[in-house]
Amino acid sequence: MQALPALIYPTAAIRAADRYAIEVLGIPGYTLMTRAGEAALTALRGQWPLARRLLVLAGAGNNGGDGYVVARFARAAGLDVTVTAPAGLPSSGDAARAAADWRAAGGTVLPWTTMLLESADLVIDALLGTGLVRAVGAPLAPVIDAVNASARPVVALDVPSGLDSDRGEVRGAAVRATLTVTFVGLKPGFFLGSGPELVGRLVCDDLDVAPTAFAGAAPALRRIPDSDLKALLPRRARTAHKGVHGRVLVVGGGAGMPGAARLAGEAALRAGAGLVTVATWPAHAAALVAGRPELIGLPVETADDLAPALATADVVAVGPGLGRTPWALRLLEAVWAAGKPLVVDADALNALAEQPRASAHWCLTPHPGEAARLLGVDIAAVQADRLGAVRSLAARYGGVAVLKGAGTLVASGAAVPWVCERGNPGMAAAGMGDVLTGVIAAIAAQQPDVLGSLGAAAAVGVLVHAQAGDLAARGGERGILACDLIAQLPACVNPSS
Repeated sequence: MQALPALIYPTAAIRAADRYAIEVLGIPGYTLMTRAGEAALTALRGQWPLARRLLVLAGAGNNGGDGYVVARFARAAGLDVTVTAPAGLPSSGDAARAAADWRAAGGTVLPWTTMLLESADLVIDALLGTGLVRAVGAPLAPVIDAVNASARPVVALDVPSGLDSDRGEVRGAAVRATLTVTFVGLKPGFFLGSGPELVGRLVCDDLDVAPTAFAGAAPALRRIPDSDLKALLPRRARTAHKGVHGRVLVVGGGAGMPGAARLAGEAALRAGAGLVTVATWPAHAAALVAGRPELIGLPVETADDLAPALATADVVAVGPGLGRTPWALRLLEAVWAAGKPLVVDADALNALAEQPRASAHWCLTPHPGEAARLLGVDIAAVQADRLGAVRSLAARYGGVAVLKGAGTLVASGAAVPWVCERGNPGMAAAGMGDVLTGVIAAIAAQQPDVLGSLGAAAAVGVLVHAQAGDLAARGGERGILACDLIAQLPACVNPSS
């Protein structure tokens, strides 16, 4: 199967590319449908080579046409194929031709019944495609519910039925796929909202539609490629020393909360920063250095105590465990005034929500709750439109915005936002955000042009953090600690050439 493309286009742009292929490139629509069926069969046989009994759920539109093509090719390959059409047969166009070809080849279309699921090794979802405009109701919603309850593996053609292909919303009911084989281009909904939960493994086939079909189309998102990581973190020179790999200052760890600052500081070291200083509540400094002697512990009683470290820092990570005390707010004002490149997290974000300001020199790293406070909305509104939320954060506060969560998003100015499809649910645990803060700060500090590279450093930092989480989860997702990610960071910031 082809490698996933870097750019992710709105559904309207993908439909336009389909039309371009037909009207300009001269590829008949039925040829594209046939290619889609061939691609899907190749993908499913690659993942389930022993599956013999296929159940195809065929819709009445072009998505159903793809299903009839898969059914015909699978039957020709010697598989036992059952086709059912819960919403009726296609009445016109390429889908009707595909249904007719299926029957001409000896295939039949059975009435829908849940009993069909019991004899299937594999279910092919070809009910609804990208043209969904309303909530799924009868007769398809009960079918989708039965498929999800059956525990059978599911291959979704183009998009899991019921999933909004642009926003990732569930429209009434949606298929939970094990594998999604999508065509021509990636859709934003695979990475937003409920998309990551419903898509399963994702493969894409461009159906030999030339890239010129997207000329002039604006991508909605872009994946974070490994090539970006290699560009920002190349092999080090033999003559390297710690002074040329960036000085990170972590400001946090208010009274009784040393752990978050320690995690951020240690993550910055493991991500390659040359020198890392943790400015913290005076009582914490000795214990912090005892636990990780490579860190420089700076006891800070007043904002004046922070000044020398601020002056020499390349990047400041502020907020982990900082608290909301007068002491914390004084340090925060000193950080704002220093004009350094910043990675802003946790309590610093909450303070920013109360006293908004904008800067081109920072990277904000909110989780959905913090993003909601920054935008003055509720969490549900953020999660319902994560792409809109991250764009609004970058527009309102300037600099770079990182919206954490499943499918972390990174937005910077007018650039196409990045999305990270790596990571796992085991990372939903305390301290993971502190580790990300340290990673982004360290990668930014290692760049010759820190401010000019801040957006790319944030995206690569998100990727590195997610990769470390996936390595930590090799033995299982439940029970992963933030420290487990830190231990995996060196493997992720030293990409093979």
